[in-house]
Amino acid sequence: MGKNNPASHQRQTTDSEAGAPLIRLQGISKRFDSSGTVIEILNDLSFDVHAGETIAVLGESGIGKSTFLHVLGTLDPPDQGQIIYNGIDVSTFDSARLAAFRNSIMGFVFQFHYLLEEFSALENVMMPGLIKRLGRKEVEAAAESILIRVGLKHRLQHRVAQLSGGEQQRVALARALVLRPDLLLADEPTGNLDKRNSKQIHDLLLELNKEFGMTIVVVTHNLYLADYMRRQLTLADGKLVDLK
Repeated sequence: MGKNNPASHQRQTTDSEAGAPLIRLQGISKRFDSSGTVIEILNDLSFDVHAGETIAVLGESGIGKSTFLHVLGTLDPPDQGQIIYNGIDVSTFDSARLAAFRNSIMGFVFQFHYLLEEFSALENVMMPGLIKRLGRKEVEAAAESILIRVGLKHRLQHRVAQLSGGEQQRVALARALVLRPDLLLADEPTGNLDKRNSKQIHDLLLELNKEFGMTIVVVTHNLYLADYMRRQLTLADGKLVDLK
């Protein structure tokens, strides 16, 4: 894996920020009703994500980090506001069009891996490409390549039950990366990994950011992972605040 090079990473992402944002959130609000009490998680939040950026959202549990990630990834609609992708308001899409948009543009990694237990590691990673109706040989080659890069060359044909928790999380990460999405959204992507495997994944994320200009937004408690990201933010009063 490549070494972390903060100087070259910062130069690359800064250059990419010269144009219009990849995603613009405008006036986003999100509320939940808890036993008759309305809890406002996001409050008139506006935020731009530029192509090639790497962003970490930090903070204690319960401040709305995962909610923000789900809204950004169009998995959970806001109560108010717009989500603009490359100038197009995707918050107006119907569910079918939105699902197709997500599958073609975004990769997701969650705290729970959501793997299909009846399939092998390789078959799980192939799923996004098969759903997109890409050629099977092309998809299989891409899946095998990314599984090797996350350190699972020896586990390609193992079913989910035969994998450790850390291995399952790496399969989930490979599945998110297999189509080289424009935007990777990750909720504690290395939460189940030991220090050595965590560093391997951290380095891989930066490599993919540099190789393909992949934009990365992670929600994490891991300060070491957050230090890999160029921008670090937290949520306060329902809005994003820069930490550095």
